[in-house]
Amino acid sequence: MSTNCDAAVKDIVKEFGADRTRLTDIALAVQQRFGFISDDAVQAIATGLGVHAVEIEDMASFYSFLDRAPRGRFRIRLSKTPISFMKGATDVARAFEEALGLSLGDTSADGQFTLEWTSDIGMADQEPSALINSTVLTALTPEDVPQIVAALRRCGPDDGPPRFPQHKPQGAMLPKAAIRSSLVQPGPLLSGRPGRADGIKAALDQSPEQVIEEISNSKLRGRGGAGFPTGMKWRLTRKAVGENRYVICNADEGEPGTFKDRLLLTEFPDLVFDGMTIAGYALGARRGVVYLRGEYAYLWDPLQEVLRDRRALGLLGADICGRSGFDFDIRIQLGAGAYMCGEESALLESMEGKRGAPRDRPPFPTERGYLRQPTAIDNVETFACAARIVEKGAAWFTGFGTKESTGTKLMSVSGDCQRPGVYEVPFGITVNELLDLVGAPDAEYVQISGPSGQSVAPKDFGRRIAYEDLSTGGSTMIFGPNRDVLDIVLQFADFFVHESCGWCAPCRVGAPLLKQGMEKIVAGRATLADIAATEALANTVMRMSRCGLGQTAPNPILTTMLSFPELYEARLAPVPFEPLVPLRDALREAVEIQGREPAPQEP
Repeated sequence: MSTNCDAAVKDIVKEFGADRTRLTDIALAVQQRFGFISDDAVQAIATGLGVHAVEIEDMASFYSFLDRAPRGRFRIRLSKTPISFMKGATDVARAFEEALGLSLGDTSADGQFTLEWTSDIGMADQEPSALINSTVLTALTPEDVPQIVAALRRCGPDDGPPRFPQHKPQGAMLPKAAIRSSLVQPGPLLSGRPGRADGIKAALDQSPEQVIEEISNSKLRGRGGAGFPTGMKWRLTRKAVGENRYVICNADEGEPGTFKDRLLLTEFPDLVFDGMTIAGYALGARRGVVYLRGEYAYLWDPLQEVLRDRRALGLLGADICGRSGFDFDIRIQLGAGAYMCGEESALLESMEGKRGAPRDRPPFPTERGYLRQPTAIDNVETFACAARIVEKGAAWFTGFGTKESTGTKLMSVSGDCQRPGVYEVPFGITVNELLDLVGAPDAEYVQISGPSGQSVAPKDFGRRIAYEDLSTGGSTMIFGPNRDVLDIVLQFADFFVHESCGWCAPCRVGAPLLKQGMEKIVAGRATLADIAATEALANTVMRMSRCGLGQTAPNPILTTMLSFPELYEARLAPVPFEPLVPLRDALREAVEIQGREPAPQEP
């Protein structure tokens, strides 16, 4: 092992207190320093933490943004989604290949560039998009590519887009390194912004139990898609037995087509931090953590600055707002590229420095969560709602929405529409009303809540967006005439194959088989029996998978079979399938070896 590597890794491990649970941070820091995590670095980390090297290898191999072998100094990741392809991502990719003299997936001989696809990076309203290290580029065209590559080639050895986390101004030197505001229509939640700490001050006028009661009376449900009652979650966490309690903000917004949490963290971070601080008061927690997806690493420095300001103003730290004994602080945990970590128990595993595989439940996080202590995990939007509820009261919140789905919902809208972006709408709005709002009069297919959600055909555009009808985390992809619905479903199937953690066989094996089934259907080689077999497999994967990813991975197939049966029928093979080799001929060698004929088959 080189002395320089050994010493540098030891310093990094020491920086994080030689804490095994901070392994993800240590690995990211090592990669930022050396460009990848070498065998020598693995051994140095293991020695510093007092664990076996296989634990480091296991964790590092799981995440897309951690490399065990050298890759390009400039890592160009192009967003690969149905929306990006609709907007011209294929042409942009071809332009990069030509400008770099590389094929997708390759690294240049001089070690300067790696070009590859990646999953959705949270820019669905500004596609085609890309990540170059931690810098985001949006609204790309093939004509932009030569200028981008030229700017990268001009970067000196100590210059250029930084790796994770961000330590320089966002993309100062790169063309198209700009992210426009996504907010198109604010509603009650995002209008009339409160002052810093208005919700906290209102909470301090009540007891912790009264704050939880106010949240319960508002009927606030989790805005990440599952819809679990927030007041119940907070009450369970407060009552659970433990030495510490934790408040976790799930900012791993990985569902393709979703970007409303990115908007909140960019333009309304104080509202989110107010909600987390209120939760800390209500639960009796002293620590909060924001789990920020690796694709949003460019937000690292701005969010840290907000946290520093809040500490200086007495809104974080000891004796918040002058209340003796009310101590609460927040840190940011950066993810490393894994859709699976949006699932709350996988997120906890990742926060503790492990691969992001889901846990068996029970126990639930409210009882044994982060560091095996009682933990409340809520979505970014949920904390923003909680802050406004405590500030303005439960009655104000229940004045919007429906009886079962109170309040408003932030919708991330992209695709074939005139005005993509984030819309705050009351729960209960119909799909038709949303389409009119965003300018999509000729929509032929709407995917609600991302690939794991539901496919909606025009005949069902009268359905309502609400927990009691079309439940959603916010992603709304709109597809107009002449879009190939089944090809989009195939892209979703490919996404789930890539993102499966591989823990359980139904998902690990079933997801690739579902993709193969869709490939056969899209190619026009499937029979009715093939379609029935794909449907049966999808139902098995849904029932038997261990966590939410496998349980929802079949949704694009199953819901389009219900919404668009005629499209599947139109792809049927024109003639019944006839094998090129008869079964008896295929079995001839086995028959000769065994010395007996196979049993006759029933007609």
